[in-house]
Amino acid sequence: MMAKKILIAPSILSADFSKLGKEVSDAGAAGADLIHVDVMDGRFVPNITMGPLVVKAIRPVTGLPLDVHLMIAEPEKFIGPFVDAGADIVTFHIETCKDPEGLIAMIRKTGKRLGVSVRPKTPLSALDDILDKVDMVLVMTVEPGFGGQSFMKDVLPKIKKLRSYFTKDIEVDGGITIENAQDAAAAGANILVVGTSIFASKDYKTAIKKLKGL
Repeated sequence: MMAKKILIAPSILSADFSKLGKEVSDAGAAGADLIHVDVMDGRFVPNITMGPLVVKAIRPVTGLPLDVHLMIAEPEKFIGPFVDAGADIVTFHIETCKDPEGLIAMIRKTGKRLGVSVRPKTPLSALDDILDKVDMVLVMTVEPGFGGQSFMKDVLPKIKKLRSYFTKDIEVDGGITIENAQDAAAAGANILVVGTSIFASKDYKTAIKKLKGL
């Protein structure tokens, strides 16, 4: 199977919110391919982050796709608001969804790309019934809820297994650093969500190039 080009999706969860627009713009200028928005509700995960207003605020400052990761209960209630705010990709967690096919149909009607995410301990078999209906699978490499966690290497075989039969985008999110990015890519991931390793660096462009293995 031909290797896919590695794309970098900076997670604004690690950005400086006092100058968020500039952070997003600078990440794009430095070579980012997408902007990742981690949405948490304090229910599905033990943290609260941001909602549609943040997506709406950053939409005018970048032409990059806004990759919205819904780590929330009842995602069906928020598809419309996030799409209206400017989301280009909407990803929901299989663990939160009572009617995955209904939710997929709802997202498809908006014309946006869609993804489904699995926590580290959720088996890939949970996706069997819908895998042919999604554009992307997001494999969590930390337990969702907080930024700055360490990458879980024991998830790498899961990514490799998924890549053996899934030809579309595989995104990984959680603890991705310059040191482990190529391990995730070698396992089959082609979209790397990266927070601290970009936004805590002084040189976004160099950090993104290193993450891509360039």
